[in-house]
Formats: sequence, structure tokens, C-alpha cells
Amino acid sequence: MKGILPLQSGKSPAGGGAGAGGRLFTFGLVTSWYASNIGVLLLNKYLLSNYGFRFPIFLTMCHMMACSILSYVAIAWFKLVPMQMVRSQVQFMKITSLSAIFCASVVSGNVSLKYLPVSFNQAVGATTPFFTAVFAYIMTLKREAWLTYVALIPVVTGVIIASG
Repeated sequence: MKGILPLQSGKSPAGGGAGAGGRLFTFGLVTSWYASNIGVLLLNKYLLSNYGFRFPIFLTMCHMMACSILSYVAIAWFKLVPMQMVRSQVQFMKITSLSAIFCASVVSGNVSLKYLPVSFNQAVGATTPFFTAVFAYIMTLKREAWLTYVALIPVVTGVIIASG
């Protein structure tokens, strides 16, 4: 992946190599990411459904501000990855477009939590890789390996059955 430059060289941002220390760091990072995602999802559900918080867009704005501030701290103060500057207006527009789409996705997810159970929300989210592969083919005309599509069919089928 292009976005994870420090990990491409086999070294973790904490300075560990590909040995046991690097694997332990990676395991801890993935575990904390997973736990924080579950925590944020359940907290959002609690705030929007049980607590009666009626402002999912404001909640999304708070998430985006926290992400921006914490990302800046991780880059500027902790130097986890090098600071990168925007090099052109075209790059800026691409970043802006991606940001707007991501923000709309998070707003939609937060709004859906007000009306849907968390389990159904996550089940629908499990179909994302399949539809990403399909839409990527439609937009770029580049195919994934056929095994990728075949492997994702049971996931989508399971979600359809569970939704019924």
C-alpha cells in the first residue's frame, strides 16, 4: 500500500524491525485500532439512540476535528510519519474530494445508527470490499483476480440471508 510508507521497509514506526518486536507492535496497533473502532461505534449508537442525542452531523464534525488534531499531534510532535505538503492544486482537489466523500460516509453511518441496530450496520459494512471491487472495475476497467470476487460472494450472500 502506498499510504503506509514506514511499514514498507519492514520497520515499524516505533523503530522495531520485522522480528518479534515489530510483530508485537503491529499486533498492538491493529488491536487498538479494532478496539477503538468498536468503542466509537457503540458510543455513537448509545448517544444517537439511547441517550437521545439528535445531532449526527455535529457528532461527525466532532469526530473529524478530533481526528485532525490527533493526526497533527502524531505527525508534528511524535514524528510517527514525515510531514507532507500539498504539491499542487490538482492534488489539493483530490484530497478535498476524498475528504468530502469520507465525511459523507461517516455522516451516513452515524445517521443510520439512529435507526438501525449495530449488528445490521456492521453486516452491511461487511459487503464494502465486494462493492468496492465491482465499482473499481466499472470506473477503471481494471479487474481484480477472479478469486477475489469469488471469495467475496459468500460474504455478500451471508449478509443478504441475514438481512432477510
